[in-house]
Amino acid sequence: MQLDRFLDIAKALSDRTRVRALLALRDGELCLCQLVSLLDLAPSTLSQHMNVLYAAGLVERRKEGRWHWFRSVGPDAPQELRRAAEAAIAALGQDAEIERDRRRLRALSRIDPEELTACYRGGASPTERRSRP
Repeated sequence: MQLDRFLDIAKALSDRTRVRALLALRDGELCLCQLVSLLDLAPSTLSQHMNVLYAAGLVERRKEGRWHWFRSVGPDAPQELRRAAEAAIAALGQDAEIERDRRRLRALSRIDPEELTACYRGGASPTERRSRP
């Protein structure tokens, strides 16, 4: 591995939000709106974090219409990237905050992305929005 590649990976994994986002992707692909709701960040802020993970090669992304989708690197990714992602999962997979994220993500995954987007644009969480008359 080259020093620059190592430093990109280290930078990507040096931030709590980015590590939480990376671990949220361990069970499959997520829409940016799901990550925004999970991590309670502005879409532009989370996009910057996801760009760092993408630049490091730790996540893959695709755009489908207006939706931006992210997933962990696949089996075809270079070994050092897979190892970095696997190390984060192994080290933090049982962390209480990561476990809370995982439970919350299960609930968020049942909400349509359109509804999630409307929630964060309107300033309400999906659960608050659903409980309004």
